[in-house]
Amino acid sequence: MSLADRLRDALERGRTRSPILLEGDLRDPFLAEEQAVTPAAVLVPVVDRPKPGVILTVRTDLMRKHAGQVAFPGGRIDPEDDGPVAAALREAREEIGLSPDQVELVGMADPYRTITGYQVTPVVGVIPPDLPLEPQPNEVAAIFEAPLHHILRPEHQIVRTVEWRGSQRSYYEIEWEGRRIWGATAAMIVNLSRRLELAA
Repeated sequence: MSLADRLRDALERGRTRSPILLEGDLRDPFLAEEQAVTPAAVLVPVVDRPKPGVILTVRTDLMRKHAGQVAFPGGRIDPEDDGPVAAALREAREEIGLSPDQVELVGMADPYRTITGYQVTPVVGVIPPDLPLEPQPNEVAAIFEAPLHHILRPEHQIVRTVEWRGSQRSYYEIEWEGRRIWGATAAMIVNLSRRLELAA
């Protein structure tokens, strides 16, 4: 069975398990109920190796939001996009030079709403190893690959707590070789790990 088939099967079987962070930001006291929600999508590019990896990016310090953070390629769904899949593939092409014809689509994971008002749909796809990816310099400072089994393992998904605006706020953090994955990206990985726990 191919990696894409294994992931597709695990994603489908995993739909019986509830993601722990699907509603997290919807209950966030700092997210105004009347705040408009902006649809967005990210691509979760799983690299087809004997030990699969996942492509992640580091946002440039020039970005207005989330500068310097680790993220999946992605962004808002534009009116001309035909849904989350089209948006995720378009953003991946724009941000890291990943051609859509190199992506074997697996499926969509649980949407995640951020405190900045985005409803993000993760789109999982499998890509060949060692593609010549190129960061778009205005948006992406670096591209790196983290092992799928590492980021999906619960023991690597550490809960951190900070004080923000006078209240305690908890979030997930995953580290890999000096890279700090946190915020919405880590939350989507935690949700995905519940879906793909048999594929890790």
